[in-house]
This record gives sequence, C-alpha cells and structure tokens, in this order.
Amino acid sequence: MVILDIVSTIIYKLQLGLIMPVKQISIKHNKHYVHPCPIDKKLSLLNLLIEKYSDMEILVVRANSLDVIKEAVTAENVTILSDDELKNSEKTYELLISFDLPATPALYINRLFKPTEMALILLDVKEQKKLYPIETVLKRVIKQEVIEGFEYDEDPKLKVAYKGVEKPKEYEFKKTYEEQPKKEKRPRAEGEKWDKKEKAENKFLGKDENGKALFSGKSGERNHRFDGKPKDKYSKPTKVGRKISIKARKPKEQE
Repeated sequence: MVILDIVSTIIYKLQLGLIMPVKQISIKHNKHYVHPCPIDKKLSLLNLLIEKYSDMEILVVRANSLDVIKEAVTAENVTILSDDELKNSEKTYELLISFDLPATPALYINRLFKPTEMALILLDVKEQKKLYPIETVLKRVIKQEVIEGFEYDEDPKLKVAYKGVEKPKEYEFKKTYEEQPKKEKRPRAEGEKWDKKEKAENKFLGKDENGKALFSGKSGERNHRFDGKPKDKYSKPTKVGRKISIKARKPKEQE
C-alpha cells in the first residue's frame, strides 16, 4: 500500500508539471551506481570521489544539514545544494553525488534531471529501505559497487567467537571421479559365498496329513498342476439385477 501511495503521488506531480517524466532522464543504467558506505565515512568517500572526478563539474545534494559538507569540501568544481534549493535551479552538471536519499522517490527523480554523465549514491545501511521505491519508479535495479575501505561495519552479532578452539579448516574438495585412482577388481575364488549357485529343480513331493501340497523348495505353483486336480469353477451369481427393457424409438413420420 505504501508503494502504491508513493507511485500515485508521483503521477499526480507529473500531471501538475512539478517533476518531469522519467523517460527524459539522460543518465544510462551503466552510469548510475550505489556506493554502500557507513554514515561516519561518507565525508571521506565524498572527498575521494571528488578527487577521482576532478575534471568534471560536480553537484552534491543532501536533504538537509549542508554546513558539514561545505566545511569539508572546498573544491571549486563542486556545487552543494539541498533538495529545496535544487527545485529552483535550472543548471545541469556532469556528475551528481547524492550524499543521502530524500524522503520520497519524487525528490530523487528531480535530482536525476541535473546530471548529464553520471549519478552516484552514498548509501548507509539504514537507508536501504528508501532505495527500493526509487528502483520501482525507475523500473530497474541500480548497480551497487563497494569501494575498498568503505564497506559496512561487520555486525558483532554475526561474529563467531573461537575461544581456545582452532578455527575450522577450509573445506577441501574431493577429487573428481576421473582423478581418483581406479581400483583393480580382484578375481573371485571358487566357493565364495557370493558366487551364483545353480538352482535346484523344485519337485512335487506329495501331500501332508492335512492335504497340503509339499515341494522340495519354495514354490508358488498351484496344486492342480501336480496332482491333476482341475481348477475350481465358480458358479454364476444367483441374484441378478433388475432387467430394464428398452424399446426402440419409432421413426418420426415425414410431413
């Protein structure tokens, strides 16, 4: 329901002309990246990206609290704006760096109309829930690229403590069937119990005191095959179901 409300809000704003349609965004999917980064390392990563793309005109956007960024960034090719300030700006830039994600996807779509070459997002783990609605509006997944040294901090709950116990060794894969040495088959000696024995003929030995047929071995043969007795014949059922007489229909007279 929340996503449907967000999408309906975007459609309403499109109709009023407050934001431009998604089709007019010039950034291609291979120039749109998310850099996962803890919030306390974002300023360091921002300076690293500004240095990397020093030959481009860069726009840095944050939802609020711009003072911290303005103090840390002094490059002349960088412009720092909030989402409110961006609404009144018509200038375009080569590179967009989103220091955070705004509250609604509509505000982020408004950011995407400014860059002409590339767009990057610095995303803290707590901001992941804001990314999915944006991808839903864009109808594509934004690629994520982890920069070395700026990975998410490992959750201490997921760490396994080894106190006085050696860490498990890495699993060694078994050799494939082709690599395993083939065992030579040992020839069977005479008289071994698994050798096939010749089946003795099953003979009819007669009947016991109760008239039951006896055989020399296990058998499922019926008695009449050996003692000449005919098969049992079952009489017809005495009770027959009610017969229904069906008369043939008379052909209709031709008019």
